[in-house]
Amino acid sequence: MPTAQKLNSQAALASNTIADVLASAGFLSEDKLKAVKLEQVNTGRSLKQIILEHNFANDEQVSKAEAQIYNIPFIDPNEKAISPESLSLIPRSVAERYNLIPFDYNRLNNELSVALANPLDLEVIEFIEKKAKAKIKPFMATTEKIQQAVASAYAQTLSADVKAALKEVSPGISETQTVDITSLGNVIREAPVAKIVATILEFAIKSRSSDVHIEPQEDRTRVRYRIDGILHEKLILPKKVHDAVVSRIKILSGMKIDEKRVPQDGRFNFKADNQEVDLRVSSLPTVFGEKIVMRLLKKSGGVPDLPELGLRGRALKNLEDSILRPHGIILICGPTGSGKTTTLYSVLSRINTSKVNIVTLEDPVEYQIQGVNQVQVNPAAGLSFASGMRSFLRQDPNIIMVGEIRDKETTELAIQASLTGHLVFSTLHTNDATGAIPRLLDLGGEPFLLASAMTCIVAQRVLRKICEHCKESYTPLPEVIEDIKKSLGNLYPKNGELKLFRGKKCSECNNTGYIGRVGIFEVLPISEKIARLTLERAAANEIQKQALEEGMISLEQDGHLKAIEGITTIEEVLRVARD
Repeated sequence: MPTAQKLNSQAALASNTIADVLASAGFLSEDKLKAVKLEQVNTGRSLKQIILEHNFANDEQVSKAEAQIYNIPFIDPNEKAISPESLSLIPRSVAERYNLIPFDYNRLNNELSVALANPLDLEVIEFIEKKAKAKIKPFMATTEKIQQAVASAYAQTLSADVKAALKEVSPGISETQTVDITSLGNVIREAPVAKIVATILEFAIKSRSSDVHIEPQEDRTRVRYRIDGILHEKLILPKKVHDAVVSRIKILSGMKIDEKRVPQDGRFNFKADNQEVDLRVSSLPTVFGEKIVMRLLKKSGGVPDLPELGLRGRALKNLEDSILRPHGIILICGPTGSGKTTTLYSVLSRINTSKVNIVTLEDPVEYQIQGVNQVQVNPAAGLSFASGMRSFLRQDPNIIMVGEIRDKETTELAIQASLTGHLVFSTLHTNDATGAIPRLLDLGGEPFLLASAMTCIVAQRVLRKICEHCKESYTPLPEVIEDIKKSLGNLYPKNGELKLFRGKKCSECNNTGYIGRVGIFEVLPISEKIARLTLERAAANEIQKQALEEGMISLEQDGHLKAIEGITTIEEVLRVARD
């Protein structure tokens, strides 16, 4: 076979040994290299066996060295989106027996990409070429990663449904088809297409995804899940089933299936594993077809309290003191997706009693809170943040929450409401707490009114938490320790050697090393000195200097403290907290 001949020639050309490659990569010292080669001569065993037995390198490092020698690409199949069509070509029993996993299939040239623990086993490659009736493109992967991928990919059992859907959507061989519009609805409702959508959503719930992206590309459709704030490509579907899958979702969410030229919005509920989620669906026409994004909002589970979010110590005390005051403005700052809305909901749940009237104006209302009057903005009907605020003041409120301060009118109304005895909560798009005051001044807030109205400013980000099932400690490099010392100053722990933590990656955390998220915060109470700097229209760096002198812990410092405690990794802190 051509593939077998190609691998044979690569093996013949390989001049370096695994030991040489590992030594050049810095995993084997000169002494260890000599000892390994001497042991091979004396015992006749393979270099791979000797290196693994002595723990000179791990399985992944050895496999990467082998891949380099034989010029075969090395992959982690768990980080690849696996095509159900490729799984349908090789049964699970064959994948388990021969330690391999197919992950991609190119219909145009009938080529199947397969990750193998031993891609040099020519008999296995010839056997799966016959079994799949396709050319095999081999990749190298470790046994452990292949086993994890086989268990995960075949468990989703979409291959049969994709095959069935392909038959229904494209019964003929010709690319150009005539579709009877009267039968189109039946195809969309057919079990295989419905099962594909249900499986996509079930996996989203199991993997704790916040969003699902179904994206058409030139020759395929990819499905990506946003898990703990990061997008993961998990599934590849054939392009031919794209329209049927999109139409199924549009029917479920009450959109027009015949309108493909303009963006649409819809929503529906979905229940799986005793969990019910509310899905907000958005469609967008792209050059390759309609893209669908589904935002998952859990109906059960409730709103986390402030310590659960990651607030503690002085920052928590300052915020709690501020929210118990009867009037003033409290702002939550941060970029999109930094958890501002969740923090606001948590604060409102904390102060929500039958003795206060709370009204909120949101875009959109994400969670319903018992006993709170929640209003959704509707610009088309004339209900904006500014017009809603004016109406709120005639509703005898104690507490007002406005989704976002984004213009001069809303700024002035928020200040007016706080000065007339209301407690006002809102969000602002600034990078840190001290940047909020100059931003409000830019939006037209008067310095003398802001100095009186502002109570507290909170800035936040969200970081991924280390998986508790595979957490391990390690000693960081000296330059990393110096960086942390410089950031923390007198907050740096004095006793003992500094240890940091990371996840080794396991099946529990979907091979990411992280499960869940935690917030990092900087809380700036408006003291007399900060109020004076506001009156003087001081720059953000001057306000920051004063706030740090008064004991404020910055976002980066809070991140470093959580890394030292083993809640998150230093990489996450650098990714999120450092602008």
